[in-house]
Amino acid sequence: MNLFKKLKYGKPIIIVSGLPRSGTSMMMKMLEAGGVEIASDGERKADDDNPKGYYELERVKELDKGKDKSWVKNLRGKAVKVISFLLRDLPEGNRYKVIFVRRDLREVMASQNRMLVNRGVDFDPANDEKMIGNYEKHLCRVERMLEMDDKFDVLYLNHRKILNDPPAAARAVCDFLQDGLNDTAMAGVVDTTLYRNRTGA
Repeated sequence: MNLFKKLKYGKPIIIVSGLPRSGTSMMMKMLEAGGVEIASDGERKADDDNPKGYYELERVKELDKGKDKSWVKNLRGKAVKVISFLLRDLPEGNRYKVIFVRRDLREVMASQNRMLVNRGVDFDPANDEKMIGNYEKHLCRVERMLEMDDKFDVLYLNHRKILNDPPAAARAVCDFLQDGLNDTAMAGVVDTTLYRNRTGA
């Protein structure tokens, strides 16, 4: 971002994004440990699927409803979780530094299905391949949008690589945000025992 935009819009809003069940809560916890102020209301409580917490702000879920979004500017300098489907609804007039967590789509589906089982919700696993195809198309659209829209600056991280090498992931985030964060503390909160739905090696 050029100096003009920095002066005009102030501190960027740090957006943690990705598909649901892709590791965004883990990244929010890393940012919190590193010293970033987190925008979360605690409405969604920790449970067996996310024992360390969801780090969500309920108001974010209304971004696509056409309501007043002037409140978003109050998040400048903070980190907030926004699923990939809502990135396009973030308002103009802000700078956004997006940390986008990518995860193997079969692991995403396995994790989502496990959550449904835990909540007693019926689902048809035969739909998984169709959903994976839809996710692939969605992610391509989102990545094109992030590339084309200059209000976004984005860092892509791989879920498995974060878990396999937390210090490297923490350093990448620190280099991206350039905000004097504690990368050692960030790496220290990554809990590999929560990597419970994995495919391959």
